[in-house]
Amino acid sequence: MNILISIKTKCRDLGSTANLPAISAILAILCVFCVSALGFPAAAKSPQTEKPEWCKNLPRPEYKTLQRVLPDETWFEVYKIAPGVFALYEPHQSEETISYLIIGTKQALLFDTGMGIGNIKAVVARLTSRPIVVLNSHTHDDHVGGNWQFPFVFGMDTAFTRANAKGSRADAQAEIAKDQLCGALPKNFDPAMFSTKPWKISLPVRDGFKVNLGGRTLEILATPGHTADAISLIDRENGLLFTGDTYYPGEIWLYRPETNFPAYLSSVMKLSQLVPQLKLVLGAHNVPVAQPEVLSKLSTATQMLIEGKIPVKSVNGDQAIYSFFDEISFRVHYPLRTLNSPPGKP
Repeated sequence: MNILISIKTKCRDLGSTANLPAISAILAILCVFCVSALGFPAAAKSPQTEKPEWCKNLPRPEYKTLQRVLPDETWFEVYKIAPGVFALYEPHQSEETISYLIIGTKQALLFDTGMGIGNIKAVVARLTSRPIVVLNSHTHDDHVGGNWQFPFVFGMDTAFTRANAKGSRADAQAEIAKDQLCGALPKNFDPAMFSTKPWKISLPVRDGFKVNLGGRTLEILATPGHTADAISLIDRENGLLFTGDTYYPGEIWLYRPETNFPAYLSSVMKLSQLVPQLKLVLGAHNVPVAQPEVLSKLSTATQMLIEGKIPVKSVNGDQAIYSFFDEISFRVHYPLRTLNSPPGKP
């Protein structure tokens, strides 16, 4: 109680009305002490910051029709999409990245490794005991975050891939800003130490390279445009096309400096020719499945965008959103630098 006596004495010494601010400060300290020392309940904490806008519409309704497995996983939501095919979805970060585990009789392929926030290796180990090879749809940080955990990683034979294999702290830190997260981070995750860790390319690969998983063959289709090393992956026998960031439902990002519009147009035209062979299209963000016909619409929309035939929906600084009948959206640089550029390769 010596502290209480001392505070009381100090208040008497400051009794002049000129010292009211000082008295108020001392009384505030006294209140805090009483709450702590006498066991009174503390005042309720102020409400948490409101959820980011992107987070308010989750969960996406499309997931109600999919078969969820490993429901005890907290960072990843895991869905069985087809026999031997699992989508590993990260709904607590704004990218809503989706990686895919494709399992054969001899080995399995992990197409992308996500943000690197959750332990994707541990999740994969719960789904298969077969050896894992990693292949990335492209090497932006939200698709290679777990690469370092795996001993065998295929990498496209491009300078862009080799540069990104060195890792990045700045890009990773931007992904965990407050407005980028929805819900709690994984237990024992240290935001201050988060970075995209360097990873080693075990085998350089190119367009047309095939991976035999045992009873299932996957073929690389080079689809540059979003990045120079962007690929799609086709399972011809089962009619499955994994498109990475070349197509996904939502705003397709064609904004960054590495985007090549003519190459992107060539790539989506290439994919649209596959429609008759396909049963499902599996993109790398938001929702894992779409019908093959969306690729024909994507090709048409991209051509119209480049020709200036789609009106701008919204502009924010140097970024603009263009929508094609609300089915396909593009986020691009404003003004669109490559308007009317002829198709070509990067």
